[in-house]
Amino acid sequence: MPRPEPVLAPPSSWIVHKFGGSSVADAECILRVAKIIEADAPDQVAVVLSACKGVTDGLLELVTLAEQRATTYTERLANLEARHAGIAATLLSARAAQEYTSQLEADCRDIGGILQTVGLIRSAARNIKDLVAGYGEIWSTRLFARLLAERGRRAGTVRWVDAREAVVVEWSALGPIVQWPASESAFARQVPAAFSGTLVITGFIAQNQRGIQTTLGRNGSDYSASIFGALLNAREIVIWTDVDGVLSADPRRVPDAKVIDSLSYSEAMELAYFGAKVIHPQTMAPAVSRRIPILIKNTFAAARPGTRICAHPQSALQVKGITTIDQVALVNLEGAGMIGVPGTAQRLFGALRDAGISVILISQGSSEHSICFAIPDNEAVAAGEVVRRAFANELREGQIQEVEVSRGCAVLAVVGDGMAGSHGVAAKVFGALGAAGVNIRAIAQGASERNISVVIEAASSTRALRAVHASFYLSPHTVSIGLIGPGLVGGALLDQLHSQVERLRSNTRLDLRVRGLLTTKRMLLADGELDLGQWREAWPQSHKGADLAAFARHIKAEHLPHAVIIDCSASAEVAAHYGEWLAAGINVVTPNKKANSGAYGYYASLREAARSTATHYLYEATVGAGLPVIQTLRDLRETGDEVRSIEGIFSGTLAYLFNVFDGQEPFSAIVRTAKQKGYTEPDPRDDLSGTDVARKLIILGREIGMKLELADVEVESLVPPELAGGTADEFLRRLPEFDARMAERLGAANAAGHVLRYVGRLDAAAGKATVGLIRLERRHAFANIALTDNVVRFETRRYCDNPLIVQGPGAGPEVTAGGVFGDLLRLCAYLGAPI
Repeated sequence: MPRPEPVLAPPSSWIVHKFGGSSVADAECILRVAKIIEADAPDQVAVVLSACKGVTDGLLELVTLAEQRATTYTERLANLEARHAGIAATLLSARAAQEYTSQLEADCRDIGGILQTVGLIRSAARNIKDLVAGYGEIWSTRLFARLLAERGRRAGTVRWVDAREAVVVEWSALGPIVQWPASESAFARQVPAAFSGTLVITGFIAQNQRGIQTTLGRNGSDYSASIFGALLNAREIVIWTDVDGVLSADPRRVPDAKVIDSLSYSEAMELAYFGAKVIHPQTMAPAVSRRIPILIKNTFAAARPGTRICAHPQSALQVKGITTIDQVALVNLEGAGMIGVPGTAQRLFGALRDAGISVILISQGSSEHSICFAIPDNEAVAAGEVVRRAFANELREGQIQEVEVSRGCAVLAVVGDGMAGSHGVAAKVFGALGAAGVNIRAIAQGASERNISVVIEAASSTRALRAVHASFYLSPHTVSIGLIGPGLVGGALLDQLHSQVERLRSNTRLDLRVRGLLTTKRMLLADGELDLGQWREAWPQSHKGADLAAFARHIKAEHLPHAVIIDCSASAEVAAHYGEWLAAGINVVTPNKKANSGAYGYYASLREAARSTATHYLYEATVGAGLPVIQTLRDLRETGDEVRSIEGIFSGTLAYLFNVFDGQEPFSAIVRTAKQKGYTEPDPRDDLSGTDVARKLIILGREIGMKLELADVEVESLVPPELAGGTADEFLRRLPEFDARMAERLGAANAAGHVLRYVGRLDAAAGKATVGLIRLERRHAFANIALTDNVVRFETRRYCDNPLIVQGPGAGPEVTAGGVFGDLLRLCAYLGAPI
């Protein structure tokens, strides 16, 4: 049966706030703290302050300098005095600042005298260090009490409380132990039970039972808040710091770390033990014993909810945190002579206890053939010697075969009360580690099921931390995206993504994260994700020089479930990397035609790489921009239809030219106008040569099983052979010389009642591919299209009498980007996203 909870007195109306050194670092910070306290509604508020940031260390450094007889301590002390006097001058009235400064000067004279004595004897006892170190909290709280009183925005009076007169502790091997009866009596003398108002209390410092000043050690101000919360029987303790709350992992190692909404006391203690940035378990003890909730909040973002630590947290999170202890060694004691022998573990851990070696984790198999345990790495050598001495006889007689010490390890811990009785938690942990290629050396889990701990190689600890965190905290449909070529098409795609990512995230849990951009000259990477609303502003500050290998490694983030590189360039060099990306588990989406229309062997290798690695290679926008040309063709083939021929107008540029060319203007003038409108490539010969249409025809031909190479396509170029060389400007200047040829062809077509259209055609039965300018009847589907439309006609066994036609805009940044976006969403559907 569970242990019954103690019966406690109802909480009072007091709320205790504690602010750390970063929260009171300077005048601006202290004023911010004052406004936070003034906004708190209850009449009874206690404020525990640390010293201003860096002051405690600075005071202890003075003692060290004095021990060394370094006269520079006087200058350092003067700097500390000037810093506090400056803050007072900024925040207080002249009179209040003068009163404060007078006390400050007296304190500094006292410190100077103490340091002079330390210099004479070249040594400072602990009580001397405690005395000097405690001035930081005295100075910060005196100043803050005056500030609150002068501002006059809190109900009731403001009272300064010197914790040296209110808290009594005695130090032991476990640290400072509060003497509760003595502390309760001392506090009652300082603060009458009927007091209503604001208490400003020094953190960190106290007195011992002999009345000598002492401190509460590191994290002492947190401990002070908990102690005063208990003395006041407070209804809540708020710890203000410089983070938004307790995070699910170290944000320096896991960019996607989340703020945990609430924790139980046990969860907080587990996480603190394993190094998470939570208040220390000992400092929580007074609050825990009285079931006082503790709230962790950010001084610099006070409106954020923070993390609540209490007896019965209300949280939907199954796992509250994933953390690691690094610099660990694993010791393994192994031998057949251990099986069934009572007292082996007692001898082992008794020897370690006698040697003062702390054990972090213990794991033993049910066969009793071995026991392994984790210890701090700096104790590895000593631990090995201790264990070998303790079992010297068994090692000599062969009953124990080995004492193995493995250094360079880490302990990863997964913590959460919600794991108890839940199926599949361990499977998710081990599955994530396996998928990330992390080997587990040892496993431990207590009967409470609150913690699963594993020992791994230290070199893998960040990868392990990210992988396990992602398995619990990220959507399984999170996709790491790298985009190559943020030009016209790539930029339009980024804008489209920016307009839709939040809708997709909220409606479908599809988490699209653009984490890198690359061109031939620059590269922009983000650990989390790029701000798609600001990428153009960030681009000029991006890293100069492009490293495709580093780019791919960054996009294939080990902590994110899926990765895709979107190539919006027209580069054959970039396309040559598709195979290695697919082999590395990176999906590829592209409108770049170079890979699919290049050498057939490379094209076939890409298809095989995608199949063998369960990745996806999507390229709908290589033909027809955003039109569903390739998907339509695949649907026909995969549902058993037989494709007999494909023909179409595959160039928006050439569609425009021959829609407009009616004899009213010479062909050369229409080409020049099209270039001015941006319908052609910078060099119009790239369009007029027909090579681009041939590449699209090859892509479609390969989709229906034709092993076409570019040389197999019969291409009629509209570039006069005489103009194949030279610059684009020279080409446009001389093109009118050849207008007569084109006018003659147009006249012949008109005479027959036909139109001219530049058409690509695949004949599957004959295995033939042709591209060229042909005459069509005016009632033909290709004769009646919008200016820049693409139109594709599929003749199949099903669609023979009335061929299937796909028609629409086949060029332009927006429609091409839309086609790429469609492929990205199609990829996400293949990966399991509910879209």
